[in-house]
Amino acid sequence: MLEYTVDLSWDGEASVWVATSDDIAGLVLESGSLDALIERVRFAAPELLELNATKPEVLPLFFRSERHERVAV
Repeated sequence: MLEYTVDLSWDGEASVWVATSDDIAGLVLESGSLDALIERVRFAAPELLELNATKPEVLPLFFRSERHERVAV
């Protein structure tokens, strides 16, 4: 079964989480909350896949997150 990978990364300058995917064309979303962003992806991914002529019966999503910060010591 094909799994769709969604990359979640923190944009420190804008203070938002950003979702992108090489597997889901056109997916670019942002939100101040990681949980809210994942929820937005759950709604947007099926619509984008349908627009790209792909309509899977089941949509397995793999969320991969990354956040880097600098902390003063």
